[in-house]
Amino acid sequence: MDTMRVLVVDDEPAMARMLVIALDRAGLAVDAVHDGDAALAQLAINDYDVVVLDRGLPGVHGDEVCRQVPRIRPGCRVLMLTAARGLDDRVGGLELGADDYLVKPFELPELIARVRALYRRDGRPVAPVLAFAEIRLDTNRRTATRAGRPLRLTAKELAVLELLIRADGVLSSEQLLEKGWDEHADPFTNAVRVIISGLRRKLGPPPLIHTAINSGYYLAEQVPADDGGAGR
Repeated sequence: MDTMRVLVVDDEPAMARMLVIALDRAGLAVDAVHDGDAALAQLAINDYDVVVLDRGLPGVHGDEVCRQVPRIRPGCRVLMLTAARGLDDRVGGLELGADDYLVKPFELPELIARVRALYRRDGRPVAPVLAFAEIRLDTNRRTATRAGRPLRLTAKELAVLELLIRADGVLSSEQLLEKGWDEHADPFTNAVRVIISGLRRKLGPPPLIHTAINSGYYLAEQVPADDGGAGR
């Protein structure tokens, strides 16, 4: 599964909320905390791909969080945010281990582009356009079509569809929640089932999303005859 999970760390709640909304609309799963101690705790629990990290944090300073990220979560990338514009500040942040640096104020499309670029640095091929059967999903534009017909999908439907296309086999509801929702998602919620139902309706016939009983969901053009849960 390759949909990104991002941790936003900023001591300004309004800024953190703005970033969460922007990244969520871009189809990413996002959590947010407001101090360094909480950031380290979250990193120890959840498998994040990118941390958007404000440098000037209360408690554990952003510099120390940046140093700890490779130890706690190897492979996780750090995009450091700061209000300081000096060259020494930027160089200092990068020397701490940050993978990229962005000076406030910034444009949200640039932040999203930088987050996506950091995610691609681990060497995994990330195709800008994904395809399955008649479906084409543009991961940059966050649009999808089936047989050339535009699909009016929500951000969460796009995220789940992307996970299903990228998956090698069945994805459980728990796996979809882990990569497609934030930490506040109730593990007993029916959110996954609701999104899958909406996707099936919007994709139209013939059905491509199928249910493996007691296992999860998968994409297939043709369903094995012994698959009693197909299309449910």
